[in-house]
Amino acid sequence: MNRLGVWIATCGPAGYAPIAPGTFGSAVGVAIYFLIGNWSLQAQIGAAVAAIVIGTWAASVAARHFDRSDPSQVVVDEVAGQMVTLAGLGTSWTTLLLGFLIFRALDIIKPWPANQLERLHGGRGIMADDVMAAIYGQALLRGLIYFSHGYL
Repeated sequence: MNRLGVWIATCGPAGYAPIAPGTFGSAVGVAIYFLIGNWSLQAQIGAAVAAIVIGTWAASVAARHFDRSDPSQVVVDEVAGQMVTLAGLGTSWTTLLLGFLIFRALDIIKPWPANQLERLHGGRGIMADDVMAAIYGQALLRGLIYFSHGYL
């Protein structure tokens, strides 16, 4: 079970990227969303919730494995974050690119309360700050799409 948890948490090789593993994890999240982007909104939300629940368990396993509270190799939080950011917004290349960039920026900046949530213990803290950043990302991206009057 330990190997499976670490593999899920690192999304296979993505978490071992020598530079910016979180960006590689986000790219995996966009790819997964692209595959499910035509599902119903309820199914997309269900997939995102499943990624969060499974990711929380896997991140806890990986934190113990790497003996660090938030190992850089753990990128399942970025995968779930991209899924939440993009849920229900379609799969146009502009939406995917903007969602990717917005989420990455918010994940790095960690606006309140995301910066507080990362203090939670284990996998909950690893996942919670990214989910909060993704909720902000979803709202911002939804607003951009709305105010662009169909140009995005």
